Amino acid sequence: MITEEIKDYIRRSVLCWLATSNENNEPNVSPKEMFTYYGDTTLLVAHIASPNTVENIKVNPNVCISFIDVFVQKGYKIKGIARIIEKTDSTYQEKLKVLTDLFSDRFPIRSIIEIEIKKIDTIAAPSYYLHPETTEESQVESAMKTYQVKAIG
Repeated sequence: MITEEIKDYIRRSVLCWLATSNENNEPNVSPKEMFTYYGDTTLLVAHIASPNTVENIKVNPNVCISFIDVFVQKGYKIKGIARIIEKTDSTYQEKLKVLTDLFSDRFPIRSIIEIEIKKIDTIAAPSYYLHPETTEESQVESAMKTYQVKAIG
């Protein structure tokens, strides 16, 4: 389910956004800095400072996570079923290592949010639809001007 292209976008994305809702169906969207894929059907997200997200998942495990390459302005939206992996879970250390090997262990990871993927959709900036001549290269050039950055090398 998670293709090589999706894995590449996950590696290139600085943040993802995890959407949950509570028992009253009130939405919550929270940025996540430490996230990755685990196999081909699962995502792992570090719970560092997201008590609302965790509480929402406990009452409603349906979630949506999205991430984009901010320069290309494309990415993915993934819907799935989440569960909280606590430190007492037999798989916690193995999954924690996956996250800390990619990022660091300097953050206080309270638990791990594991998402079983059910559906994947692409995300693209409206420019791609409204202006068919739009290319990834033109989006990168525009984003670099907007963010006032230059390519290295």
